[in-house]
Amino acid sequence: MFNNLKEDIRNIMSLDPAARSFLEVLLLYPSVHAIIFHSVAHKLYKKKFFFVARFLSQTSRFFTGIEIHPGAQIGRRFFIDHGMGVVIGETAEIGDDVIIYHGVTLGGTGKDSGKRHPTLGNKVLVGAGAKILGPITLGDNVKVGANTVVLKNVPSNSTIVGTSGRIILKNPLSKN
Repeated sequence: MFNNLKEDIRNIMSLDPAARSFLEVLLLYPSVHAIIFHSVAHKLYKKKFFFVARFLSQTSRFFTGIEIHPGAQIGRRFFIDHGMGVVIGETAEIGDDVIIYHGVTLGGTGKDSGKRHPTLGNKVLVGAGAKILGPITLGDNVKVGANTVVLKNVPSNSTIVGTSGRIILKNPLSKN
């Protein structure tokens, strides 16, 4: 665990020009704290200590503003920049060298059972406010623009931007 922590901190220092020292990142970066909490909670979750695992994840959310379900699987060198408002669902899978920014949701759509949350490949970058929903897969080296809503699979080496919102029902009683 400590080797992974050192690796995570070195990774953050290489990615974030604002990171001035190892100690600063260790003590002041909520991403680091959330990953430490998640590491412990995930181990407990795998041993079927669900209540304690969820308690730890909720405690982490309280202190960091980052909610990672203990069932989520997270790869190496994961960096959540700024972090506030990040939500990562129970069946989410995150590859190595992934960066996500504040306000990102890796969530479900509410209509799936079993695998309900996204899978992110390696070296994925997810911009601030993006919503990636459902049991979809983003391949390796994918870039997701800020505030993008992703509801379908994205092939490797792609960039995706925009929203997929559309009118599905128009109120027949409306005069407009």
